[in-house]
Order: sequence, then structure tokens, then C-alpha cells
Amino acid sequence: MNQLMDKAPGEAATASSEAPKVNSARAWFLAARPKTLTGAAVPVMIGCAMAYHDSGSRFAIVAALLCLGFAFLMQIDSNFINDYFDCIRGNDDRATRLGPKRACAEGWITLKAMRRGLVVTSLLACMVGLPLILYGGMALVAVGAVCVVFAFLYTTFFSYKGLGDLLVLVFFGIVPVCFTYYVTVPEPHIPAKVFWASVACGMIIDKLLIVNNYRDRDNDLRDGKMTLVVRIGVSASEWLYLALGLIAPAMIVSITLVQWGLRQMTWQGGLVVTLLFLIPVLAHWDTWRKMKEVNHGRALNRILGLTSRDMLLFGICASLSLL
Repeated sequence: MNQLMDKAPGEAATASSEAPKVNSARAWFLAARPKTLTGAAVPVMIGCAMAYHDSGSRFAIVAALLCLGFAFLMQIDSNFINDYFDCIRGNDDRATRLGPKRACAEGWITLKAMRRGLVVTSLLACMVGLPLILYGGMALVAVGAVCVVFAFLYTTFFSYKGLGDLLVLVFFGIVPVCFTYYVTVPEPHIPAKVFWASVACGMIIDKLLIVNNYRDRDNDLRDGKMTLVVRIGVSASEWLYLALGLIAPAMIVSITLVQWGLRQMTWQGGLVVTLLFLIPVLAHWDTWRKMKEVNHGRALNRILGLTSRDMLLFGICASLSLL
């Protein structure tokens, strides 16, 4: 899960030619990777959109803000965990790394300080998420605990077994979308349409992980990291990337049509849904074409930026459609 945001788009520009002072505020800011927060925000956006559609004025806005805060803190926590454990494993080798620089590997933050940092962010995330039991009950304690545990397990175990994409689907799709909806509606429940929207969200965000692993496939194979890209090969990975970006918007359109009801659909409404479908699809198609052209090397960091843009476009269009 945390590898998804380990090499987030555009971060190369954040590291200026002058390195930050060790353990300084700027060093921590760079280690937090603020541009990765888009991946935490999109699932909450979609969950809130569906909850607001179903509950109107009874929508629990405080719970929504708590979900967003928890998602942001867990994303930062995952980034710290990834930074620390990849450094001690030697995966962030400065000579061969293709992605943006990392705080521990560059010496911007000491390993001791990073250990404290990831503990603090884990505790802060739990503190922000704890009030959600007032909206969804004690079961949310278990949900939060699972999120924290798997944030650690991903970097230390699952990323080496080719299960990263499955964890992205669960922890960047199903869990945040479904439970954001669950705590923001008057009577906590998770209808089928919310589950399928969460799957679509997870598929879109998984494109980032695919590009990351597509870029690092040679280094990962050398290090024994059997990612899905390493397992299925370059061509199949390119087609998988394309399929995810086409299927997910189609799922959102299907959910929207069911939610609105075909008999109640006006031509104006149909036009709006069509446009909201075409915008992310056309952007995705263009990014996929450029990804195939680039194919390898550090130039794929630009494709990460475009993929992040596409992800945000999907989140906005999906939320508007579902509203």
C-alpha cells in the first residue's frame, strides 16, 4: 500500500539543489510527500458524494472531516514507514534509484528520528479516527487498527509478494469509500452501489502503483521484489493500466444510471453523465499512450504526474456524477 505513494508524481521538483538541514521542518515536509495526499482525498470525496446524495441535510460533515484527517495522516504515516524500511533494506540506493529522492536515504532525516516520526503519526491518526466511533460504533476501532497494521506490513512483507495491487484496492478503495459513507449517513450501512464505487476507486488509484512498478521493474527483479509488473511482464502491465482506467469510469456511469433511474433521465442529465465519463477516459487514454512511448527510465516520473492528474479528474467527475 505505501509503495503506491512512495514514488508519487512531481516530487522530484520538491527536492531543490540545496538539501534541507538534517531533521529540519523542511526535511519532514519533504518526507511527508504532500503531493501524495490526492490519493487519500479521492476515496473520501467519492464516499462523501454518495452519502450526501442519500442523506441530504442529514449528512454528517464532522464525520467526513474526521475521515479526511485520518486518511491524510495514514498516508503520511505510510510514507514515513516506506521511507524508513526501504532505507534500511537498501532499496533506496542513490546510484540506481529511478524515482524521486527519499529522506532517510539522502540523510535528510536520521533513522532514529524517522522511527519517532512514524510512531507519532500512527498515534495521531488513531486519535483523529477515534471520535468516529460516535458515528459508526466500536467496530471502527478494528478498522483503524487494521489500517495501521497493514501500513507496516505492506512495505515489510506484501510488496515483495506481488500483493501490492490487492492492498491498494482494499485500502485506497474499499475501506475508505465504504467507511466514509458508513459514518456520514444517518443510519450506518453500506449498500451495494457504494461497494462497487469503492472498487472502481481502488482500480483508478492502483494505476499509480502500476506506473511505479513499471518504471522500477528491472531494479525490483534484481532485488527479488516480485511485483505484479515483474510477474506479468511489460506488455500485459500496459494493457492492465489501460483497462483499469476504462473500466472504473464505466462502473461509475453504471452506478449513476441505476441511482438516477433510466426513466427519470433527461437528455440534459444524459449529456452531463457522458461528459463526466469522457473527461477522465480521454485523459487516461492520452497518458497510457505516452506511457508506452516512454517505456522505461526516469522519464516515467512524468507519467506519474499525468496519472495523478487523471486520478484527481476521475475523483472530481465521479463525485459530481454520483451527486
